[in-house]
Amino acid sequence: MKTTGKTLIDLGFRQAKWFGEALDYINANSLEGNEMLHYLEQFKTDPHVELHQHAVPYAFNLKAENEQETDNVDAVRRTMDEVMRTPTAVDGAIMPDACPTGAVGTIPVGGVVVAKNAIHPGMHSADICCSLMLTDFGKTDPKEVLNMAQTSTHFGPGGRQRHNEMDIPRDLLDQIRSNPLLNADRSVAAARSHLGTQGDGNHFLYVGRSRSTGNTMLVTHHGSRGFGAELFRTGMRIADRFRMDLSPQTLKQNAWIPFDSEEGKQYWDALQIVRAWTKQNHSSIHDAVIQGLNAEVQHRFWNEHNFVFRKDDLFYHAKGATPLDGAFLPEEGTTRLIPLNMAEPILIVQGDTTATNLGFAPHGAGRNLSRTQHRKSKEHMTKEEVFAQETEGLDVRFYFNEIDVTELPSAYKNADSVRNQMKEFGLGATVDEVIPYGSIMAGDWQKNAPWKKRKRK
Repeated sequence: MKTTGKTLIDLGFRQAKWFGEALDYINANSLEGNEMLHYLEQFKTDPHVELHQHAVPYAFNLKAENEQETDNVDAVRRTMDEVMRTPTAVDGAIMPDACPTGAVGTIPVGGVVVAKNAIHPGMHSADICCSLMLTDFGKTDPKEVLNMAQTSTHFGPGGRQRHNEMDIPRDLLDQIRSNPLLNADRSVAAARSHLGTQGDGNHFLYVGRSRSTGNTMLVTHHGSRGFGAELFRTGMRIADRFRMDLSPQTLKQNAWIPFDSEEGKQYWDALQIVRAWTKQNHSSIHDAVIQGLNAEVQHRFWNEHNFVFRKDDLFYHAKGATPLDGAFLPEEGTTRLIPLNMAEPILIVQGDTTATNLGFAPHGAGRNLSRTQHRKSKEHMTKEEVFAQETEGLDVRFYFNEIDVTELPSAYKNADSVRNQMKEFGLGATVDEVIPYGSIMAGDWQKNAPWKKRKRK
């Protein structure tokens, strides 16, 4: 009697790629009974890993201060409760700027999840290594810095044209080409063309003055652009293969790559290369401003707030959370950057690791309303009226010359509330502030996109 795949499934094996080869061998050698079982021993796998029956306990460093925030807090708790049922989860935390994104069970913005021996691509999301960099320009006129930055940076979709690309360091390019998860032509092309670009959405270039020294500061905010997004897509495909084999019950967005696997080591190495590229991306923009002004740099530092940090076999997934713990950024000293909105100071903070903050602070002010909801709340005013009211006294510019109402200050949580909750929950202390002079964001780049023009016609 011929052995079939159904035979193997009836014996308790999960359908897998090895079925074909095994069945050929079993039938060619007429294996039956104990002989067949002995041969199949090599294909035995551990049973599926089940979800935690209840959410692993996590710190909730967030409270509602009005009815609108109550809805947000409830939504954050619902989604985080599902996230913390993921089998690898051992600890977690919610920051005061938290807001849900995606389906229930997706890590919220402002969330931290600690996983054992596992990297979850969905928990750092496509914008790998979203981060901030500050350069101190001394007593340089902030208007000069902002004007030069406008000619140097690049916002919007896609990358720079070939004749306008910034040079990528040779050693970094060699690292990219040597990693099997990054060396595809599409990935290498993104690493080249997206260098020196900032994207859109809430990414910005901000100029202000230090409250303590009066020095002019340039701060940029962006992630790894298309280069990181390519790795994210690759990582999610790898993680889902492991999910189907190890834990099909786990939500797809929470699939993981075991760190002790070959793919886990490759993915971890790839993350470090993407991190180095993102730091270079910031530096390229800052250096172009420095060279354009022939200015002298007083000081520079940076920190990511959308990444995976490691302590031994524990992996801290920060989806919009600023790492305070020096072990996470050993080369960057102890100061970190937390922006609030374009009309508020950028906070320069320091802090200690506690049982409830897990070594993290908020990454910004967060949102209580979606972009669509916020846009509707301002329909009684023109975009120009909202802009004038909320940016009075500031030099705020949009790269595409179209106001994006969803990035104006009222789109974000109350900055004072975030600062008060940082103090209440022990999430870092402010040691200096960058007082706003002006900023640049992408703006509504879609308004005059070709497909929008065709539609209007």
